[in-house]
Amino acid sequence: MKISQASKDRAQALLGQLTLREKAGQLNQRLLGFQCYDRSDGQFSLTREFKQEVNRCGGLGVLYGLFRADPWSGRGLANGLAGAEAMQAYNLTQHYVIEHSRLRIPLLLSSESPHGHQAAGGYLLPVNLAVGATFNPELLRRAGRIVGRQLARQGVDLALISMLDILRDPRWGRSEECFGEDPYMAACFAAAITEAVESEKVGVVAKHFCAQGETTGGINGSAARIGDRELHEIHLPAAVSCCQLQVTGIMAAYNEIDGAYCHANPDLLIRILREELGFDGLVMADGEAIDRLDSLTGNSVRSAALALASGVTVGLWDQAYTHLEEAVTQGLVRPAVLDAAVLRVLSLKYELGLFDRPYLDARGRRTDQFSTELADFHPFDPTACPESKALSDQVPVLLKNQADILPLSPLTRQKIAVIGPDGDDIYRQLGDYSPELAPGTYCTLLQGLRQVFAQASITFCDGQSQTEALALAQDSDLLILALGGSSSRFDGVEFASNGAAQSGGNVMMDCGEGMDSSSLRLPGRQEALFKALHQLNKPVITVIIAGRPYCLEEIAEGSDALLYAFYPGPWGGLSIAQILAGLVQPSGRLPVSLPRSVGMLPVYYNQKPSGRVMTYQDTQPGPLFAFGAGQGYSELLYRDFRLRQGPAGTNHLEGVIINQGKYKACAVLQCYRRCLTAGFAARTRELIACEKVWVQAGQSLPVRLDLGDRVSLVYSLRRRYEHAAGRYQLSLMDQDRLLWRGELDIDQTAEPVADLVQ
Repeated sequence: MKISQASKDRAQALLGQLTLREKAGQLNQRLLGFQCYDRSDGQFSLTREFKQEVNRCGGLGVLYGLFRADPWSGRGLANGLAGAEAMQAYNLTQHYVIEHSRLRIPLLLSSESPHGHQAAGGYLLPVNLAVGATFNPELLRRAGRIVGRQLARQGVDLALISMLDILRDPRWGRSEECFGEDPYMAACFAAAITEAVESEKVGVVAKHFCAQGETTGGINGSAARIGDRELHEIHLPAAVSCCQLQVTGIMAAYNEIDGAYCHANPDLLIRILREELGFDGLVMADGEAIDRLDSLTGNSVRSAALALASGVTVGLWDQAYTHLEEAVTQGLVRPAVLDAAVLRVLSLKYELGLFDRPYLDARGRRTDQFSTELADFHPFDPTACPESKALSDQVPVLLKNQADILPLSPLTRQKIAVIGPDGDDIYRQLGDYSPELAPGTYCTLLQGLRQVFAQASITFCDGQSQTEALALAQDSDLLILALGGSSSRFDGVEFASNGAAQSGGNVMMDCGEGMDSSSLRLPGRQEALFKALHQLNKPVITVIIAGRPYCLEEIAEGSDALLYAFYPGPWGGLSIAQILAGLVQPSGRLPVSLPRSVGMLPVYYNQKPSGRVMTYQDTQPGPLFAFGAGQGYSELLYRDFRLRQGPAGTNHLEGVIINQGKYKACAVLQCYRRCLTAGFAARTRELIACEKVWVQAGQSLPVRLDLGDRVSLVYSLRRRYEHAAGRYQLSLMDQDRLLWRGELDIDQTAEPVADLVQ
């Protein structure tokens, strides 16, 4: 969010009037907002802890999670805040802060929005990894505007959105929060959601910065063992795209890079983020992360000074930033560093109009009038917004369709047995950080199948009893196995103090924050269940609903059809059912490679040629299914592709796609680059352009894929991005198939050379 000079000037004038205690208070975000209120007999009241914090700080900088609703918060449909009550609570909270601030400084309200608004009645989307499978940033942009609109109507100023992490190790429990393993697509999606939410006047805090997805052994918050090139080529592009849009905030990550924790790394947060990327917004800490610096400093005062001097603007749930006043008075950090951070917070509050219009009216619009009377309140209805369903339609990836068993006729009268733990549990479709949903605001796979195949006889069991499952299958014509994982917090999960899952009574929970795994096998007894059912020699359609890649070699081999859907969101069950019936055409592509075994990791596609990548003596080389894999119900032919030169060093590919089938089909054109004369170990493939197009049955469609000037843009040996002369190999791919390959010599005239392969 661009901060105007007028807002900066007003903030600068106010800054001089603040005491040291008030300045420190503006950088605090210690409280959990969902613990700051009580509800009784329809009445809302603020807690003593909240009032004490406001008095201690002489106001309040940021309040986190007033509307958060999930098992960790203990808030849900019955006792959370939604609709008119949410607006009333916001106004009361804001009013108390203003009235108890000497200079009447309003608060900023932050809210988790990892895949939609994490609140009672929140508008939810498929998780990021599912969105990555769509290869369609424009769909995310449309859905993101709805999310931003709802956040704005409830007074949220800062949406905390995962978008910067790159999935490098699928053992990591937070794999679902990544858009995939490719930095180019992650940057496109990060730009889309940032632009969408901020268009509704809600600031985005993009998280996590930086390289958290690299991990050591897939462990959350562990060391990122990378160098400068890996940092810039893989982990920075998404942040670059956000900074180009002047994103409001960046959240620092838990991990360390080469021994320096991100929260104590001025080289990362100041030199790279502010000076190199041009970022001028807030740097927010992750939950309790500054307190973890005590292992380096010995106490909270020094930890606060270290984080502030390293570039962290605002804390999160930590005790350390409550000691900022002491850190300054003890000379551990310069007053000017504190002032610069406070100035950013105040400037944002002015830019958002909070000083002039701090409250909400009945329509969720900003006003200067305080009121809790919202008689003409207009509720937000998530079922009236089809954007989430449009996203989930493009999430599932069809990986196998033997003998064209799919699509099934929606008029079939077959006996269909739906078996598996992911068949009728909505929380296994949603991913981590999800609120309780009300009936009528979602559709499970079983519900979707019964809706779509209304004339079929559909029976269901969750597979916990293999005996029951076998009996059900014996009496059926067709088996639909709903297998996969779970990030559901709704079954007895215990939590760490920062909200990460620790353990639980539901052994099927295997993904989400805190759920890192040493294995990539399906949890529980699902593989044994599959083997037993496969032996019945019935047609088997396997649907995987998951938050991470699994090793599925035997299941892929034994299934007649295999559909992989990363948590597809509240309407994902209906989308999958419609795809199985051919009412929606499968168009997803894998945003991350699926390994054959955990011992082959890493299996991401953009490897370097410094060894025999993914080649072992005891297994087949390469992943089971590679990044970009996925098919439809019609065969597409790609003809007459050529490389063409445009003005100012730009290039594009053009050709024709022919749909020879009887169904509309989707092509996902992916152009990869390899620098053949780099002078360093360049990656074997790097995605530089992508376009998703639909081709009608029988249609011959001319297409064009713009490469811009990205062919020659590299992170050079001079440790900076620049256009480098040299020879480049370009490959056009879809469905993990090579469609065209050519080479391009780029010098001062940037003349293309002849095409090599057609």
